[in-house]
Amino acid sequence: MTFRPAYDIPLSYGGHTVWLRPSLLAATRLEALHNGFPALLTKVQQHDTATISELITYSATDRTAAHHLMRSMRDKPLRELQEAVLGPALALITAFMTPFPDEAGPDAKPVKSMPWGDVFADLYKLATGWLGWPPETAWNATMPEILKAFEGHTEHLKAIHGSADDEPESNLSPAQRQANIDAGLDPEFDRAGLHGLKGKGRF
Repeated sequence: MTFRPAYDIPLSYGGHTVWLRPSLLAATRLEALHNGFPALLTKVQQHDTATISELITYSATDRTAAHHLMRSMRDKPLRELQEAVLGPALALITAFMTPFPDEAGPDAKPVKSMPWGDVFADLYKLATGWLGWPPETAWNATMPEILKAFEGHTEHLKAIHGSADDEPESNLSPAQRQANIDAGLDPEFDRAGLHGLKGKGRF
């Protein structure tokens, strides 16, 4: 899996700069704000002031800086505000909508379509349940960070406990395995091998 971290995005206006972080919390809240990303994109392109305010508030890494920036935008020309906000806002939403590495290729497996809300909920489960992160850390993390951390976690477990790929291949035929199952034995029980060993033990 290629690691492509989502970087914080600068938004500058009126001598103020706010860094917008494509965190799991911001993604979850903003995707739900207008019931999906398409409507969110439309509102941003229309420079809906309430939507822009929510976008900056939810994603800003510094709430105080965000407050000062939004205060500097009051009563300013709409075109001027659009030029400052549109690029960073679209970059942020793009980061929300592309949380997974590009694994397209001849061996790529089809992925079942899921609502974004379910995707974000599953990522939260990975971060808090599997990785053991506290909620604050999980919500503040970007999606590539969560996925890469989970990949490292699973590799660590495999290194300690091994994996199914490490198991030796069975020498038994399907018929032998089924015969063992029918007899109430372990499917991998090699009866022929056992009889052979008994024969070798005779003098």
